[in-house]
Amino acid sequence: MINKIIAISDINIQIYCEIPQDFKIGDILSTTIGDKMYKFEVMEINNNTITAIPLSSVIGLKRGLPVTKYSDGLTIEYSDNILGRVFNSYGDLIDGTVIEEPKRKNIYNNDINLSNLKVDYSTLPTGIKAIDFFAPISKGFKMGLLGGAGVGKTVVIKELINNLYMSHNSNAVFVGVGERSREGKELYNEMKESDLLNKISIVFGQMGDNPVSRSKAVYSGLTLAEYLRDNKQQDVLLFIDNIYRFVQAKSEISTELKRIPVENGYPTTMASDVSEIEERINSLEHGSITSFQAVYVPADDLNDEAVQTITSHMDGQIVLDRKVAEKGLYPAINIFKTSSKLIDVDRVGQRHYDLVQKVLQYLTRYEKLEEIIAVLGIDELSQDDKSVFYRSRKLRNYFTQPMFVAQDYTNIPGKFVKTEDILDDVEAILSGKYDSVDESKFLYVGTLKELSLW
Repeated sequence: MINKIIAISDINIQIYCEIPQDFKIGDILSTTIGDKMYKFEVMEINNNTITAIPLSSVIGLKRGLPVTKYSDGLTIEYSDNILGRVFNSYGDLIDGTVIEEPKRKNIYNNDINLSNLKVDYSTLPTGIKAIDFFAPISKGFKMGLLGGAGVGKTVVIKELINNLYMSHNSNAVFVGVGERSREGKELYNEMKESDLLNKISIVFGQMGDNPVSRSKAVYSGLTLAEYLRDNKQQDVLLFIDNIYRFVQAKSEISTELKRIPVENGYPTTMASDVSEIEERINSLEHGSITSFQAVYVPADDLNDEAVQTITSHMDGQIVLDRKVAEKGLYPAINIFKTSSKLIDVDRVGQRHYDLVQKVLQYLTRYEKLEEIIAVLGIDELSQDDKSVFYRSRKLRNYFTQPMFVAQDYTNIPGKFVKTEDILDDVEAILSGKYDSVDESKFLYVGTLKELSLW
């Protein structure tokens, strides 16, 4: 039987196969030069020609090399000691360590039995005021963290890793898709310095890798999270930074395969590609995967097709806004575009629900009052409107927060704030208890109990 390479490009290998029926889409093929093995994934089969994408650099390959089917498929190493380890996109360790007695699992396997799915609406506190108040989460949630470049998505992701371990003591998997090597090293060092490294597995698909490699990082990270959930029966936190780069990588592959894109250049398979990932993130009877996914928003356009496709799978979204960041308010969360399925009377309780609605009413009115003040001045406002205006500014400042991961830069100690304290504080501001306190005092504090210290 003759199977040989007939054409080569960076992410496209053409292979002649004598019996095409022996192959199917998704098969892994290989060829060997000396002691080096090259692997390819079958993407298309057209008569006797297979189109495959290389899983690594094509340097050294040449036409005429024989190709065989790689029986193990695309797998990742795992064992009881995957925590504290750093993997590349294909599940190979890149931190200089070795997994003893490893097992391997296909990264595409999804063994979920739908009858085992479990919905748990109990809240999972993050300690971040704006999130726990406006967009609370629960086990098994998929939360999107949306924002353009430079608005703080990665900082919030790191803070969530730190805080959720403090409150929940859960193991975690971090997936970096198209990450810079420098960012990966920084995360590794931060986790090590915070004594969190032994609680997290890290998978990096580096920015310099080809799009095939970058896209596989998500599958490998998912497989590790599933192992912790299914085999170790744990509640696992899965952080993806960022999922938009997964769509980008798929777009590059699609272009190389000369597939006609949809509007804005996204691949026709975008919806199914994203669904394949998101449908594997679930809560089961014996464990759960709770996911936080950073989503880059091109040109700050939340209506972008890729952003909409991704967020359609989310149970909630946290939107970071450049205009908020420009005011020096961090985390730069746009509360009007931030949402969660848990904001329901039956989920968070009447008190929490009512306070959210009242704060949104206040801040909506505040934006209108700002326009009036810009034209007529604040003296033209009624006393009631003045109260709304000043209380709204205090609320706006209150939802800023000093972060643990940023304290070396800000010199302000990080704060973890309990949900009950948030509700008490918001209620007190709305009632007028702090009307005589200058609004600047509300910036970057934890609870209002700290105001006496200023």
